[in-house]
Amino acid sequence: MKRFGNLFLVALLSGATTLGAYKVLFDDGGAFESKSIVTTAPNNFSRNVGLGAETVDFTDAADKAVHSVVHVKNVSYRTVSNPIMEYFYGYRGGQQQEQVGTGSGVIISEDGYIVTNNHVVKDAQDIEITLNNKKSYKAKLIGTDSKMDIALLKIDADVKLSYSTFADSDNVKVGEWVLAVGNPYNLTSTVTAGIVSAKARNLDTNGIQSFIQTDAAVNPGNSGGALVNTRGELIGINTMISSMTGSYVGYSFAVPSNITRKIIEDIMEFGNVQRGMLGVEGTELNAMMSKEFGVNQTEGFYVHKVTKSSGAEKSGLKSGDIIVKLDNQNITSFADLNSYINTKRPNDKVQVSFLREDKMMTTSVVLSKNDIVKTDLKGIQIENIGSADKKQFKIGYGVKITEIENPRLKRYADELSGAIILKVDNIKAVDVETVSKIMSNKDDQEGVQIELITNNGQMVRMII
Repeated sequence: MKRFGNLFLVALLSGATTLGAYKVLFDDGGAFESKSIVTTAPNNFSRNVGLGAETVDFTDAADKAVHSVVHVKNVSYRTVSNPIMEYFYGYRGGQQQEQVGTGSGVIISEDGYIVTNNHVVKDAQDIEITLNNKKSYKAKLIGTDSKMDIALLKIDADVKLSYSTFADSDNVKVGEWVLAVGNPYNLTSTVTAGIVSAKARNLDTNGIQSFIQTDAAVNPGNSGGALVNTRGELIGINTMISSMTGSYVGYSFAVPSNITRKIIEDIMEFGNVQRGMLGVEGTELNAMMSKEFGVNQTEGFYVHKVTKSSGAEKSGLKSGDIIVKLDNQNITSFADLNSYINTKRPNDKVQVSFLREDKMMTTSVVLSKNDIVKTDLKGIQIENIGSADKKQFKIGYGVKITEIENPRLKRYADELSGAIILKVDNIKAVDVETVSKIMSNKDDQEGVQIELITNNGQMVRMII
Protein backbone atom coordinates (compact mmCIF):
# COMPACT_ATOMS: atom_id res chain seq x y z
CA MET A 1 0.00 0.00 0.00
CA LYS A 2 2.87 2.31 0.87
CA ARG A 3 4.46 1.50 -2.51
CA PHE A 4 1.22 2.39 -4.36
CA GLY A 5 1.06 5.71 -2.51
CA ASN A 6 4.60 6.57 -3.58
CA LEU A 7 3.78 5.80 -7.25
CA PHE A 8 0.68 8.01 -7.12
CA LEU A 9 2.69 10.89 -5.64
CA VAL A 10 5.33 10.57 -8.39
CA ALA A 11 2.62 10.57 -11.13
CA LEU A 12 0.97 13.65 -9.64
CA LEU A 13 4.26 15.56 -9.50
CA SER A 14 5.10 14.58 -13.11
CA GLY A 15 1.72 15.82 -14.38
CA ALA A 16 2.10 19.12 -12.56
CA THR A 17 5.60 19.57 -13.98
CA THR A 18 4.37 18.87 -17.55
CA LEU A 19 1.44 21.31 -17.24
CA GLY A 20 3.69 24.02 -15.84
CA ALA A 21 6.21 23.59 -18.65
CA TYR A 22 3.46 23.85 -21.28
CA LYS A 23 2.15 27.07 -19.74
CA VAL A 24 5.65 28.58 -19.71
CA LEU A 25 6.58 27.57 -23.25
CA PHE A 26 3.40 27.70 -25.32
CA ASP A 27 0.87 30.05 -23.71
CA ASP A 28 0.66 33.80 -24.49
CA GLY A 29 4.10 35.28 -24.08
CA GLY A 30 5.79 31.87 -23.90
CA ALA A 31 8.90 30.91 -25.81
CA PHE A 32 6.94 28.87 -28.38
CA GLU A 33 3.82 31.03 -28.58
CA SER A 34 1.82 30.42 -31.82
CA LYS A 35 2.24 33.29 -34.36
CA SER A 36 -0.82 32.73 -36.63
CA ILE A 37 -1.46 35.49 -39.26
CA VAL A 38 -5.19 34.79 -39.19
CA THR A 39 -7.24 36.97 -36.88
CA THR A 40 -10.25 35.22 -35.38
CA ALA A 41 -13.25 36.87 -33.82
CA PRO A 42 -14.00 36.21 -30.15
CA ASN A 43 -16.58 33.53 -29.46
CA ASN A 44 -19.09 36.05 -28.16
CA PHE A 45 -18.87 38.25 -31.34
CA SER A 46 -22.03 38.49 -33.40
CA ARG A 47 -23.50 41.02 -35.81
CA ASN A 48 -26.93 41.21 -37.36
CA VAL A 49 -26.31 42.28 -40.97
CA GLY A 50 -30.02 42.68 -41.59
CA LEU A 51 -30.29 40.58 -44.72
CA GLY A 52 -33.55 38.92 -43.78
CA ALA A 53 -36.95 40.24 -44.86
CA GLU A 54 -37.93 40.37 -41.18
CA THR A 55 -35.37 43.14 -40.56
CA VAL A 56 -36.26 45.33 -43.59
CA ASP A 57 -39.85 46.32 -44.31
CA PHE A 58 -40.34 47.10 -48.02
CA THR A 59 -44.11 47.57 -47.87
CA ASP A 60 -44.17 51.34 -47.24
CA ALA A 61 -41.56 52.02 -49.94
CA ALA A 62 -43.38 49.80 -52.43
CA ASP A 63 -46.73 51.41 -51.66
CA LYS A 64 -45.30 54.88 -52.30
CA ALA A 65 -43.54 53.88 -55.50
CA VAL A 66 -46.11 51.75 -57.33
CA HIS A 67 -48.66 54.55 -57.56
CA SER A 68 -46.13 56.91 -59.17
CA VAL A 69 -44.83 54.45 -61.78
CA VAL A 70 -46.68 54.34 -65.10
CA HIS A 71 -46.82 52.33 -68.31
CA VAL A 72 -45.57 54.19 -71.41
CA LYS A 73 -46.84 53.21 -74.86
CA ASN A 74 -44.93 54.58 -77.84
CA VAL A 75 -46.82 54.51 -81.16
CA SER A 76 -45.24 55.35 -84.50
CA TYR A 77 -46.38 54.79 -88.08
CA ARG A 78 -44.55 53.82 -91.23
CA THR A 79 -45.75 53.48 -94.79
CA VAL A 80 -45.51 49.97 -96.24
CA SER A 81 -45.53 49.83 -100.04
CA ASN A 82 -46.78 47.02 -102.27
CA PRO A 83 -44.28 46.53 -105.14
CA ILE A 84 -46.70 44.36 -107.16
CA MET A 85 -49.43 47.02 -107.04
CA GLU A 86 -46.85 49.66 -107.95
CA TYR A 87 -45.53 47.67 -110.91
CA PHE A 88 -48.80 46.59 -112.49
CA TYR A 89 -51.14 49.43 -111.56
CA GLY A 90 -48.82 52.33 -110.77
CA TYR A 91 -50.26 52.47 -107.25
CA ARG A 92 -48.10 54.71 -105.05
CA GLY A 93 -50.18 55.07 -101.90
CA GLY A 94 -48.90 52.35 -99.58
CA GLN A 95 -50.44 51.42 -96.26
CA GLN A 96 -49.88 52.91 -92.84
CA GLN A 97 -48.52 50.31 -90.42
CA GLU A 98 -48.57 50.92 -86.67
CA GLN A 99 -45.47 50.14 -84.63
CA VAL A 100 -45.73 49.95 -80.86
CA GLY A 101 -43.02 50.14 -78.19
CA THR A 102 -43.50 50.01 -74.44
CA GLY A 103 -41.68 50.97 -71.29
CA SER A 104 -42.16 52.55 -67.89
CA GLY A 105 -42.09 56.07 -66.48
CA VAL A 106 -42.15 57.88 -63.14
CA ILE A 107 -44.55 60.70 -62.16
CA ILE A 108 -42.50 63.46 -60.54
CA SER A 109 -45.17 66.11 -59.88
CA GLU A 110 -48.84 66.11 -58.93
CA ASP A 111 -49.73 68.01 -62.11
CA GLY A 112 -48.53 65.22 -64.40
CA TYR A 113 -44.84 65.60 -65.32
CA ILE A 114 -43.31 62.20 -66.04
CA VAL A 115 -39.69 61.16 -66.53
CA THR A 116 -38.70 58.13 -68.61
CA ASN A 117 -35.88 56.97 -70.88
CA ASN A 118 -35.31 58.71 -74.19
CA HIS A 119 -35.12 55.36 -75.97
CA VAL A 120 -38.62 54.47 -74.68
CA VAL A 121 -40.23 57.40 -76.57
CA LYS A 122 -37.76 57.82 -79.43
CA ASP A 123 -39.47 58.55 -82.79
CA ALA A 124 -42.91 58.37 -81.14
CA GLN A 125 -45.80 60.04 -82.96
CA ASP A 126 -48.26 59.23 -80.19
CA ILE A 127 -47.49 58.58 -76.53
CA GLU A 128 -50.03 57.01 -74.19
CA ILE A 129 -49.62 56.83 -70.42
CA THR A 130 -51.47 54.29 -68.27
CA LEU A 131 -51.48 54.85 -64.51
CA ASN A 132 -51.38 52.12 -61.89
CA ASN A 133 -55.17 52.52 -61.51
CA LYS A 134 -55.47 51.71 -65.26
CA LYS A 135 -56.59 55.21 -66.32
CA SER A 136 -55.01 56.27 -69.64
CA TYR A 137 -53.96 59.68 -70.94
CA LYS A 138 -52.30 61.10 -74.04
CA ALA A 139 -48.87 62.51 -73.24
CA LYS A 140 -46.93 65.43 -74.68
CA LEU A 141 -43.18 65.21 -75.14
CA ILE A 142 -41.62 68.21 -73.36
CA GLY A 143 -37.95 67.51 -74.05
CA THR A 144 -35.26 64.85 -74.28
CA ASP A 145 -31.60 64.30 -73.58
CA SER A 146 -30.37 61.49 -75.83
CA LYS A 147 -26.89 61.64 -74.33
CA MET A 148 -28.09 60.69 -70.85
CA ASP A 149 -31.15 58.74 -72.12
CA ILE A 150 -33.71 60.87 -70.26
CA ALA A 151 -37.03 62.24 -71.55
CA LEU A 152 -39.67 64.45 -69.93
CA LEU A 153 -43.39 63.98 -70.65
CA LYS A 154 -46.56 65.75 -69.50
CA ILE A 155 -50.13 64.54 -69.10
CA ASP A 156 -53.20 66.56 -68.16
CA ALA A 157 -55.09 64.58 -65.53
CA ASP A 158 -58.31 65.66 -63.84
CA VAL A 159 -56.94 64.85 -60.37
CA LYS A 160 -53.77 65.43 -58.40
CA LEU A 161 -51.41 62.53 -59.01
CA SER A 162 -49.19 60.52 -56.68
CA TYR A 163 -45.56 61.32 -57.42
CA SER A 164 -42.03 60.33 -56.43
CA THR A 165 -39.73 62.60 -54.46
CA PHE A 166 -36.04 62.80 -55.34
CA ALA A 167 -33.35 61.59 -52.96
CA ASP A 168 -29.70 62.66 -53.09
CA SER A 169 -28.06 59.89 -55.15
CA ASP A 170 -24.61 60.98 -53.94
CA ASN A 171 -25.58 59.66 -50.49
CA VAL A 172 -26.50 56.19 -51.76
CA LYS A 173 -24.27 53.50 -50.23
CA VAL A 174 -23.01 50.29 -51.81
CA GLY A 175 -24.86 47.41 -50.12
CA GLU A 176 -27.95 49.52 -49.45
CA TRP A 177 -31.35 47.91 -50.07
CA VAL A 178 -33.24 49.25 -53.11
CA LEU A 179 -36.44 48.49 -55.00
CA ALA A 180 -36.80 48.51 -58.79
CA VAL A 181 -40.35 49.44 -59.78
CA GLY A 182 -41.65 49.23 -63.35
CA ASN A 183 -44.88 48.85 -65.27
CA PRO A 184 -43.99 46.41 -68.06
CA TYR A 185 -46.58 45.07 -70.48
CA ASN A 186 -49.27 47.27 -68.89
CA LEU A 187 -49.74 44.77 -66.06
CA THR A 188 -49.74 47.49 -63.34
CA SER A 189 -46.61 48.18 -61.33
CA THR A 190 -44.24 45.37 -60.36
CA VAL A 191 -41.61 45.50 -57.62
CA THR A 192 -38.28 43.69 -57.25
CA ALA A 193 -35.72 44.08 -54.46
CA GLY A 194 -31.94 44.03 -54.39
CA ILE A 195 -28.92 45.95 -53.19
CA VAL A 196 -26.72 48.63 -54.72
CA SER A 197 -23.86 46.67 -56.26
CA ALA A 198 -21.71 49.64 -57.34
CA LYS A 199 -21.81 53.39 -57.91
CA ALA A 200 -20.39 55.51 -60.73
CA ARG A 201 -20.24 52.47 -63.00
CA ASN A 202 -18.80 53.33 -66.42
CA LEU A 203 -20.13 51.12 -69.23
CA ASP A 204 -18.48 53.24 -71.94
CA THR A 205 -21.80 53.93 -73.69
CA ASN A 206 -22.48 57.02 -75.79
CA GLY A 207 -22.56 59.75 -73.20
CA ILE A 208 -23.66 57.93 -70.07
CA GLN A 209 -20.65 57.33 -67.84
CA SER A 210 -22.07 57.03 -64.36
CA PHE A 211 -24.67 54.42 -63.48
CA ILE A 212 -25.94 53.08 -60.21
CA GLN A 213 -25.58 49.29 -60.52
CA THR A 214 -28.02 47.03 -58.69
CA ASP A 215 -28.89 43.35 -58.57
CA ALA A 216 -32.63 44.04 -58.38
CA ALA A 217 -34.25 42.21 -61.29
CA VAL A 218 -35.03 44.52 -64.24
CA ASN A 219 -36.40 43.15 -67.52
CA PRO A 220 -37.40 44.65 -70.88
CA GLY A 221 -40.40 46.92 -70.34
CA ASN A 222 -39.00 48.21 -67.03
CA SER A 223 -36.87 50.85 -68.80
CA GLY A 224 -37.77 54.28 -67.47
CA GLY A 225 -39.05 52.90 -64.17
CA ALA A 226 -38.02 53.91 -60.66
CA LEU A 227 -35.13 52.79 -58.49
CA VAL A 228 -36.08 53.77 -54.93
CA ASN A 229 -34.59 53.43 -51.46
CA THR A 230 -36.34 51.84 -48.48
CA ARG A 231 -38.14 55.14 -47.80
CA GLY A 232 -39.66 55.07 -51.29
CA GLU A 233 -37.55 58.02 -52.52
CA LEU A 234 -36.28 58.12 -56.09
CA ILE A 235 -32.54 57.47 -56.39
CA GLY A 236 -32.40 56.55 -60.10
CA ILE A 237 -34.18 55.87 -63.38
CA ASN A 238 -33.75 52.26 -64.53
CA THR A 239 -32.31 52.41 -68.01
CA MET A 240 -30.59 49.20 -69.08
CA ILE A 241 -29.45 45.70 -68.26
CA SER A 242 -26.20 43.91 -69.05
CA SER A 243 -27.14 40.67 -70.75
CA MET A 244 -26.21 38.49 -73.72
CA THR A 245 -29.83 37.36 -74.07
CA GLY A 246 -31.69 40.64 -73.55
CA SER A 247 -33.21 39.37 -70.31
CA TYR A 248 -32.08 39.98 -66.75
CA VAL A 249 -29.08 37.90 -65.70
CA GLY A 250 -27.91 39.56 -62.50
CA TYR A 251 -27.14 43.27 -63.01
CA SER A 252 -29.13 46.32 -64.00
CA PHE A 253 -28.27 50.00 -64.21
CA ALA A 254 -29.95 53.30 -63.40
CA VAL A 255 -29.23 56.96 -64.19
CA PRO A 256 -28.64 58.62 -60.77
CA SER A 257 -31.41 60.88 -59.49
CA ASN A 258 -29.12 63.93 -59.14
CA ILE A 259 -28.25 63.80 -62.85
CA THR A 260 -31.89 63.12 -63.78
CA ARG A 261 -33.16 66.05 -61.70
CA LYS A 262 -30.67 68.46 -63.24
CA ILE A 263 -31.66 67.40 -66.80
CA ILE A 264 -35.35 67.84 -66.02
CA GLU A 265 -34.83 71.27 -64.47
CA ASP A 266 -32.80 72.37 -67.51
CA ILE A 267 -35.48 71.21 -69.94
CA MET A 268 -38.23 72.98 -67.99
CA GLU A 269 -36.28 76.21 -67.52
CA PHE A 270 -34.23 76.51 -70.72
CA GLY A 271 -35.86 74.09 -73.16
CA ASN A 272 -32.63 72.10 -73.49
CA VAL A 273 -29.87 70.68 -71.33
CA GLN A 274 -27.25 73.15 -70.12
CA ARG A 275 -23.95 71.30 -69.86
CA GLY A 276 -20.87 72.64 -68.18
CA MET A 277 -17.38 71.47 -69.02
CA LEU A 278 -14.33 71.38 -66.79
CA GLY A 279 -12.00 71.47 -69.80
CA VAL A 280 -9.57 68.63 -69.15
CA GLU A 281 -8.69 65.51 -71.10
CA GLY A 282 -6.99 62.55 -69.50
CA THR A 283 -7.14 59.07 -68.00
CA GLU A 284 -8.26 57.58 -64.73
CA LEU A 285 -5.40 56.13 -62.70
CA ASN A 286 -4.78 52.55 -61.68
CA ALA A 287 -1.65 50.59 -60.78
CA MET A 288 -0.60 50.09 -64.42
CA MET A 289 -1.27 53.69 -65.49
CA SER A 290 0.47 55.09 -62.41
CA LYS A 291 3.57 53.10 -63.27
CA GLU A 292 3.42 54.32 -66.88
CA PHE A 293 3.14 57.99 -65.82
CA GLY A 294 5.72 57.62 -63.05
CA VAL A 295 3.43 58.74 -60.22
CA ASN A 296 2.68 57.26 -56.80
CA GLN A 297 -1.05 57.97 -56.84
CA THR A 298 -3.21 55.03 -58.01
CA GLU A 299 -6.60 56.77 -57.80
CA GLY A 300 -7.78 59.97 -59.43
CA PHE A 301 -7.94 61.57 -62.88
CA TYR A 302 -4.61 62.20 -64.60
CA VAL A 303 -4.72 65.29 -66.83
CA HIS A 304 -3.13 64.80 -70.26
CA LYS A 305 -4.31 68.04 -71.79
CA VAL A 306 -6.16 71.21 -70.82
CA THR A 307 -8.67 72.54 -73.35
CA LYS A 308 -7.99 75.99 -74.78
CA SER A 309 -10.09 78.85 -73.39
CA SER A 310 -11.72 76.55 -70.83
CA GLY A 311 -12.23 77.25 -67.14
CA ALA A 312 -9.55 74.70 -66.32
CA GLU A 313 -6.96 76.58 -68.39
CA LYS A 314 -7.94 79.93 -66.87
CA SER A 315 -7.62 78.46 -63.37
CA GLY A 316 -4.10 77.19 -63.95
CA LEU A 317 -4.62 73.43 -64.28
CA LYS A 318 -1.82 71.79 -66.25
CA SER A 319 -0.90 68.53 -67.93
CA GLY A 320 0.36 66.09 -65.29
CA ASP A 321 -1.99 67.28 -62.55
CA ILE A 322 -4.00 64.56 -60.78
CA ILE A 323 -7.55 65.57 -59.84
CA VAL A 324 -8.59 63.84 -56.60
CA LYS A 325 -11.60 65.88 -55.46
CA LEU A 326 -14.31 68.17 -56.84
CA ASP A 327 -15.82 70.22 -54.01
CA ASN A 328 -16.39 67.54 -51.35
CA GLN A 329 -16.72 64.65 -53.82
CA ASN A 330 -13.76 62.26 -53.99
CA ILE A 331 -12.63 61.50 -57.55
CA THR A 332 -11.19 58.03 -58.07
CA SER A 333 -12.20 57.48 -61.70
CA PHE A 334 -13.42 59.19 -64.87
CA ALA A 335 -16.98 58.11 -64.02
CA ASP A 336 -16.76 59.98 -60.68
CA LEU A 337 -15.58 63.14 -62.42
CA ASN A 338 -18.13 62.92 -65.24
CA SER A 339 -20.99 62.16 -62.84
CA TYR A 340 -20.32 65.23 -60.70
CA ILE A 341 -19.82 67.62 -63.63
CA ASN A 342 -23.09 66.39 -65.17
CA THR A 343 -24.95 67.83 -62.18
CA LYS A 344 -23.53 71.30 -62.89
CA ARG A 345 -24.27 74.08 -65.39
CA PRO A 346 -22.09 76.53 -67.33
CA ASN A 347 -20.65 79.27 -65.08
CA ASP A 348 -21.02 77.15 -61.93
CA LYS A 349 -17.90 77.25 -59.75
CA VAL A 350 -16.22 74.00 -58.70
CA GLN A 351 -13.39 73.66 -56.18
CA VAL A 352 -10.81 71.34 -57.75
CA SER A 353 -8.31 69.60 -55.45
CA PHE A 354 -5.35 68.12 -57.30
CA LEU A 355 -1.86 66.77 -56.84
CA ARG A 356 1.03 68.44 -58.61
CA GLU A 357 4.43 66.87 -58.01
CA ASP A 358 3.01 65.14 -54.89
CA LYS A 359 1.85 68.46 -53.45
CA MET A 360 -1.88 68.94 -52.77
CA MET A 361 -3.31 72.12 -54.31
CA THR A 362 -6.78 73.61 -54.76
CA THR A 363 -8.20 76.00 -57.33
CA SER A 364 -11.64 77.33 -58.22
CA VAL A 365 -12.80 76.55 -61.78
CA VAL A 366 -15.70 78.24 -63.56
CA LEU A 367 -17.27 75.65 -65.86
CA SER A 368 -17.34 76.49 -69.55
CA LYS A 369 -20.37 76.06 -71.77
CA ASN A 370 -20.14 72.72 -73.54
CA ASP A 371 -21.07 74.00 -76.99
CA ILE A 372 -18.36 76.68 -77.11
CA VAL A 373 -15.47 74.52 -76.00
CA LYS A 374 -13.10 73.47 -78.74
CA THR A 375 -10.48 70.78 -78.91
CA ASP A 376 -7.75 69.57 -81.23
CA LEU A 377 -7.98 66.46 -83.41
CA LYS A 378 -4.60 65.83 -85.02
CA GLY A 379 -4.21 69.50 -85.97
CA ILE A 380 -7.91 70.00 -86.73
CA GLN A 381 -9.77 72.36 -84.40
CA ILE A 382 -13.32 71.15 -83.72
CA GLU A 383 -16.36 72.31 -81.76
CA ASN A 384 -19.83 70.99 -81.03
CA ILE A 385 -22.49 71.61 -83.67
CA GLY A 386 -25.58 73.69 -83.03
CA SER A 387 -29.20 73.33 -84.10
CA ALA A 388 -28.56 75.30 -87.31
CA ASP A 389 -25.85 72.84 -88.38
CA LYS A 390 -28.11 69.88 -87.60
CA LYS A 391 -30.86 71.39 -89.73
CA GLN A 392 -28.53 72.31 -92.61
CA PHE A 393 -26.87 68.88 -92.86
CA LYS A 394 -29.96 66.92 -91.71
CA ILE A 395 -28.01 65.12 -88.99
CA GLY A 396 -28.51 64.52 -85.30
CA TYR A 397 -24.91 64.59 -84.09
CA GLY A 398 -21.35 65.49 -85.08
CA VAL A 399 -18.54 67.96 -84.44
CA LYS A 400 -17.69 70.91 -86.68
CA ILE A 401 -14.25 71.70 -88.13
CA THR A 402 -13.40 75.34 -87.37
CA GLU A 403 -9.72 75.56 -88.31
CA ILE A 404 -7.04 73.49 -90.03
CA GLU A 405 -3.56 73.59 -88.43
CA ASN A 406 -2.28 70.24 -89.70
CA PRO A 407 0.37 71.07 -92.38
CA ARG A 408 -0.58 68.04 -94.47
CA LEU A 409 -4.19 69.21 -94.66
CA LYS A 410 -3.59 72.92 -95.22
CA ARG A 411 -4.20 72.68 -98.97
CA TYR A 412 -7.65 71.22 -98.26
CA ALA A 413 -8.54 73.91 -95.73
CA ASP A 414 -11.22 75.55 -97.89
CA GLU A 415 -13.03 72.24 -98.39
CA LEU A 416 -12.69 71.03 -94.80
CA SER A 417 -13.52 74.22 -92.90
CA GLY A 418 -17.13 74.00 -91.73
CA ALA A 419 -17.36 70.28 -92.53
CA ILE A 420 -18.97 67.98 -89.96
CA ILE A 421 -17.09 64.98 -88.60
CA LEU A 422 -19.53 62.13 -87.97
CA LYS A 423 -17.20 59.32 -86.89
CA VAL A 424 -13.71 58.92 -85.46
CA ASP A 425 -12.27 55.41 -85.76
CA ASN A 426 -15.82 54.14 -86.49
CA ILE A 427 -17.14 55.63 -83.23
CA LYS A 428 -19.88 58.25 -83.49
CA ALA A 429 -18.49 61.74 -82.86
CA VAL A 430 -21.41 62.70 -80.64
CA ASP A 431 -19.62 65.75 -79.23
CA VAL A 432 -16.21 67.24 -78.45
CA GLU A 433 -16.05 65.32 -75.17
CA THR A 434 -16.50 61.99 -76.96
CA VAL A 435 -13.78 62.80 -79.49
CA SER A 436 -11.43 63.92 -76.71
CA LYS A 437 -11.93 60.62 -74.91
CA ILE A 438 -11.20 58.64 -78.09
CA MET A 439 -8.00 60.59 -78.66
CA SER A 440 -6.84 60.31 -75.04
CA ASN A 441 -6.58 56.54 -75.51
CA LYS A 442 -4.43 56.80 -78.66
CA ASP A 443 -0.73 57.33 -79.15
CA ASP A 444 0.31 60.59 -80.81
CA GLN A 445 1.91 58.63 -83.66
CA GLU A 446 -1.16 56.52 -84.43
CA GLY A 447 -3.28 57.33 -87.46
CA VAL A 448 -6.95 58.23 -86.97
CA GLN A 449 -9.72 57.44 -89.44
CA ILE A 450 -12.45 60.07 -89.72
CA GLU A 451 -15.72 60.15 -91.62
CA LEU A 452 -17.12 63.58 -92.46
CA ILE A 453 -19.67 65.41 -94.56
CA THR A 454 -18.45 68.47 -96.47
CA ASN A 455 -20.32 71.72 -97.06
CA ASN A 456 -21.58 70.47 -100.42
CA GLY A 457 -22.99 67.30 -98.83
CA GLN A 458 -20.24 64.93 -99.97
CA MET A 459 -19.29 62.05 -97.66
CA VAL A 460 -15.51 61.72 -97.22
CA ARG A 461 -13.41 59.16 -95.35
CA MET A 462 -9.77 59.86 -94.61
CA ILE A 463 -6.90 58.90 -92.31
CA ILE A 464 -4.98 61.67 -90.56
